[in-house]
Amino acid sequence: MTMPIYESAEDYLEAILRIQEEKGVVHSVDIAELKHFSKASVSVAMKKLRENGYITMEKNGVINLLKPGREIAERIYERHQFLTNLFVDLGVDQETAEDDACKVEHDLSEVTFQKIKDAYLAKKI
Repeated sequence: MTMPIYESAEDYLEAILRIQEEKGVVHSVDIAELKHFSKASVSVAMKKLRENGYITMEKNGVINLLKPGREIAERIYERHQFLTNLFVDLGVDQETAEDDACKVEHDLSEVTFQKIKDAYLAKKI
């Protein structure tokens, strides 16, 4: 059974997914570079994610998402991409849109996110 997931854990899982899609394999140092975190902070976070059943770490340091971790990562990454594109379409510059999407992606309920998505896709916003 997995523990409740927190925003910081969602960010780490999303980062793992993004790196995996870009490079094929993920190491702690990749996450540290992407998120601008210390290697020690990433190490602590990876231990917690591993203990809670979201990731595995191979002996060579490769990090893999387990099904619960992948589901969370994909949900957050979809929100991030969608909200970034929405904000850019509304006239927000790319960097600000990315930053704002990262803040909002964790806090919207599934119902609200889906309503925004449906309205946007129907060109109502």
